[in-house]
Amino acid sequence: MNKKTLVFGASLKPNRYSNLVIQKLVIQDIEVVAFGLRKGEVAGIKIDKELLSYENVHTVTLYVNSKNQKEYYNYIVSLHPKRVIFNPGTENPEFYKILEKNKIDFEVACSLVLLSTNQY
Repeated sequence: MNKKTLVFGASLKPNRYSNLVIQKLVIQDIEVVAFGLRKGEVAGIKIDKELLSYENVHTVTLYVNSKNQKEYYNYIVSLHPKRVIFNPGTENPEFYKILEKNKIDFEVACSLVLLSTNQY
């Protein structure tokens, strides 16, 4: 099953985990869309600066710290993802409650580890 993933907080810097996860998703043939502060491209995936209405998003993997997530709560919920992954440094109990209320699964995990261990 293709778990179309939105990498939220994507970076053009090759040493950033969000950049590495885009590369890994592409290698594993998982459809990827990306949102970040700067337009660009990683592994052939365009990073959007605008909040687009992506369709059929299965997973949102977060790379934005908790204090900067608040302004995106409604947007992420509006995508109706099946799950949201809170990568290390993005943990946010306030957002967990909102996701639960909207029946969206979430996990506190590292997307790179999940991909590397076939648990994604």
